[in-house]
Amino acid sequence: MHKSLLPLLLALCSGLLLAGCGTPGGHHGAPGLACLQNLPASADPRAVGEKIAANFLLRNHATNKTSGFIIYPEVCTAYGALRFAHELGDPALQERLVRRYDDIFPTAGNAYIPRANNVDSHVFGVVPLEIYLLQGGQSYLELGQSIADQQWQNPQPDGLSRETRYWIDDMFMITALQLQAYRASHDPKYLDRAAHEMSAYLDKLQKPNGLFFHGPEIPFYWGRGNGWFAVGMAEMLSTLPPSHPQYARILAGYKLMMAGLKTYQSPSGLWRQLIDDDQSWVETSSTGMFTFALIQGVKHGWLDAAEYGDSARRGWLGLCSYLNDDGNLREICIGTNQSKDKQFYLDRPRSVGDLHGQAPVLWCAWAILAK
Repeated sequence: MHKSLLPLLLALCSGLLLAGCGTPGGHHGAPGLACLQNLPASADPRAVGEKIAANFLLRNHATNKTSGFIIYPEVCTAYGALRFAHELGDPALQERLVRRYDDIFPTAGNAYIPRANNVDSHVFGVVPLEIYLLQGGQSYLELGQSIADQQWQNPQPDGLSRETRYWIDDMFMITALQLQAYRASHDPKYLDRAAHEMSAYLDKLQKPNGLFFHGPEIPFYWGRGNGWFAVGMAEMLSTLPPSHPQYARILAGYKLMMAGLKTYQSPSGLWRQLIDDDQSWVETSSTGMFTFALIQGVKHGWLDAAEYGDSARRGWLGLCSYLNDDGNLREICIGTNQSKDKQFYLDRPRSVGDLHGQAPVLWCAWAILAK
């Protein structure tokens, strides 16, 4: 090799290592990979997370218009904001977020607390359990555990929750609550419930390409529906020990899904409203969820960084490009029921600042910062 080329090649290799995704490193002192380093200011997880958390604190509680109960998008955003504040190391922000719920906790009979027996209502228990994990308080623990136990009252003969309906959304709604109850109490029954439920859903619903139809009779790969499953598996694997009987099954399902998602990621880094339809519009809530699952995978070593790190980085950069100056995310699909009509999904209205999209950005921010 000509000696005059050597310095140029060394410099080029050094630059690739800094920008690439296969080199161990950290972001803001956190362990991680180079794909999560050297991010532009617009995608700095601290700044992005702080902007969205501040936006959240300015809002009233998101409630059901009929019952007045807090709805699950608020729960997901509160969980993300609390985790973000903790990973950021900002006790003042954490305190402001906890104080947001002073009018609700720890009074179990508060009118804001959902009382319907379904997955969308019971996921509310995630919030008091997260507050307990951050600052203690027996009343928070008792409230969260009581909701988690309600979900398993009179279980099915196969040990699954009576709330089992084989909707893909459940793989966050059910498992997040049971995982939080385990993290707070260390009682293995909660971990076993979540793992058993998720394994059953994987066996019944996952397709050979790793993705999931929106429903058994609905042959469309709707973005956010798949996002709930992706986030649920990433959360599960972060807590479930490798020695657990269901760990290998869940890890296999997670890897299969991530491989499928990598195939369908758009050139912009985002995923689409219908994942496998390249004529469908890019949608940000699903992108945030998939990006979170990928970030967790490359940081925890469930995924090969050289193969998946670039997808995680491009997802995060693409997502941040849809965030406006007020901390509101654009191109979020509104709440969506199942339909056998493909056009129904393509024509769904798009929202700005909907908590379905705000929450996953916070999840990604804390996942990047996590130590």
